[in-house]
Amino acid sequence: MEDYRINLNYAKALFLVASDMGQLDAVCSDMRTVSNVCSQNHILGTLFANPVIREGKKVAVLSDLFSERVSKISMLFLAFVVRKRRAVNLKGIANAFLQLYRDENNIVLSTLVTASEVGDDVKQAVCDKVGNHTGKQVELTTKVDPSIVGGFSVSYDNNMYDARISSQIARLRKEFSKNVYESKL
Repeated sequence: MEDYRINLNYAKALFLVASDMGQLDAVCSDMRTVSNVCSQNHILGTLFANPVIREGKKVAVLSDLFSERVSKISMLFLAFVVRKRRAVNLKGIANAFLQLYRDENNIVLSTLVTASEVGDDVKQAVCDKVGNHTGKQVELTTKVDPSIVGGFSVSYDNNMYDARISSQIARLRKEFSKNVYESKL
């Protein structure tokens, strides 16, 4: 079961330990890896949610997956989370940690959605515009969605700039559906 408070409390604890030990950047990289693996592997989430499987087996699976990829601090923390029966919250804890790291380092997460792949110059231009608007560094992720026909959309900090052709067509369709014609007779 995902619970925001649990995720945030565990993430804060890891954040404090990592910052005290001077390993904040390394642990951030580790939590990004954990979040990506948990997002891409549905079976892993099912394994962590299964109460029949003992904590020892879950720690062994985590050790096999992450022991060579993550730092010792992160590996100890992952084992601690499993022993506290919060393995199902690993993805949420990792995401909460990443958000704490972004807040601490004045970084905004932004998403650019386009109809086709864009070059580095376009990505840099979007980063510059969003950075100038927010006054923060920008961590940009890109997605390709052919259904938007053309244009783009940029979202950041609960804001969205929508310049998609599909949304403009939908707006026009809505405008034309209204009968704005008034007879002069």
